[in-house]
Amino acid sequence: MATRAFTNINRKERINELKKEEFDLLIIGGGITGAGIALDATTRGMKVALVEMQDFAAGTSSRSTKLVHGGLRYLKQFEVKMVAEVGKERAIVYENGPHVTTPEWMLLPIHKGGTFGRFSTSIGLRVYDFLAGVKRSERRKMLSSTETLKKEPLLKKHDLKGGGYYVEYRTDDARLTIEVMKEAVKRGANVINYTKAEEFLYDDKIIKGIKATDLLSGEKFTISAAKVVNAAGPWVDQVRGKDYSKNNKQLRLTKGVHLVIDQSVFPLKQAVYFDTPDGRMVFAIPRDGKAYVGTTDTFFDGDKAHPKMTSEDREYILKAIHFMFPDVNVAEGDVESSWAGVRPLIYEEGKDPSEISRKDEIWEADSGLITIAGGKLTGYRKMAETVVDLVSKRITESKGKSFKTCETKHLPISGGDVGGSMKFQQFVEKMAKAAVNIGLSPEEGKQLASRYGTNVEKIFSYVQNYEGGDLTPIVFAELKYAIEEEMIAKPVDFFIRRTGAVFFDREWAEKWKNPVVEFMANELGWKAEEKLLYKKELEQELIDAAKPIDLA
Repeated sequence: MATRAFTNINRKERINELKKEEFDLLIIGGGITGAGIALDATTRGMKVALVEMQDFAAGTSSRSTKLVHGGLRYLKQFEVKMVAEVGKERAIVYENGPHVTTPEWMLLPIHKGGTFGRFSTSIGLRVYDFLAGVKRSERRKMLSSTETLKKEPLLKKHDLKGGGYYVEYRTDDARLTIEVMKEAVKRGANVINYTKAEEFLYDDKIIKGIKATDLLSGEKFTISAAKVVNAAGPWVDQVRGKDYSKNNKQLRLTKGVHLVIDQSVFPLKQAVYFDTPDGRMVFAIPRDGKAYVGTTDTFFDGDKAHPKMTSEDREYILKAIHFMFPDVNVAEGDVESSWAGVRPLIYEEGKDPSEISRKDEIWEADSGLITIAGGKLTGYRKMAETVVDLVSKRITESKGKSFKTCETKHLPISGGDVGGSMKFQQFVEKMAKAAVNIGLSPEEGKQLASRYGTNVEKIFSYVQNYEGGDLTPIVFAELKYAIEEEMIAKPVDFFIRRTGAVFFDREWAEKWKNPVVEFMANELGWKAEEKLLYKKELEQELIDAAKPIDLA
């Protein structure tokens, strides 16, 4: 199947193809799970379509702790199988996308009376290393209290017994999702954002497709497919509710909030996983001159599309910072931005949010609808493999078609084909030199190569084609690339999910918001009222990220 351009410029053409073609698999949901399923199914030879009612990764997949982590805390709940599987997947995710994943040493301070004692930490981390198949250079180290404070001098000194030091992997969750999706599209998948699955189509009580609405134009159309997978994350129950066959399994949503603080106020040197006063554990992670801290874990019944930080959430995290970093004077006014995400978990009666398992489950309805729910960002590839194995089996049974087995274990995602993670730094250095030839600084070259991986050469070509205007060559190049190669439809897509600027570089977002809106309006042919609407939407996101929403 011919590769399609991953852009909304040819949106009408894309919708016409979705209407006409008969797909093997249709996926509802464009987060990391849906993207992973699309890539796996496409590489096996299936004809794949995917619809997402917001932007790709707009739900939980851009609102996580931004760690591809092995789930050390799940050892405490004896979820050994999950720790083993997810731990091993970390390394695979890193190998396949070293530009969106970075090993990050994590410090676990041990205080008298804390969650982990010195002995249990040592044993726990050793078991973790073993289960996750951690490479020798990244195996855990146990530190004395002096060594622990050397790594992070801001830690609470009172009753400090030492620390555990182990590797996690930091990721840009939204960009990871986009890169997986881009690779699926490159291999033939037909995916579209801002398109809602309204109802199912049946043939003799078996689902054979959906009625969909293009939320940008209002056009209604149908998509036919042999199998439909519901990977709608927090919306999984709503999608299942459109089907006649009911299932007694239920989702429970919990909300997690993160705060972003400038390092001039919170000069965090080292990523830390630490105890809170109420016995939970949270992360504090340095990133690009900022420190972000989270997460909370509370049941959530609000607007799933726009979960927000409340004053209570902010207070909880600030208290946790004061508890573990007593010399850091962080106040409400120092919180530059925040994000809130909703976790779709399989409901377990009587358990509080932090105790509910993060494992994924797959359900098959009488109608043939396959639903995947729960699970963790880290395990997305493995979850996709399990789902597509089932889809493949069902299509073979009903249509006699056969497909290849899973190929994603050693398949680089878009931008990740640098010859393995070991060669990534070398690649970045090479691109830093190449950047100088087109008038950029080596530092700018490094930053762009670290964000876009091997796709950076496309960015460089846009820089070279820059003909002046209200944008700088780099802003122009990133924006043009996002429009033509990363399917943005609105300014919020660019500022939140393609660049992360709303959370990590508000100054940049404020500076460029108006020129970006103007440029997009010209490129995508917006009417005056559309331009105004999208501009207001972006301004609202910037306000919401900084201020709490107080619940009545």
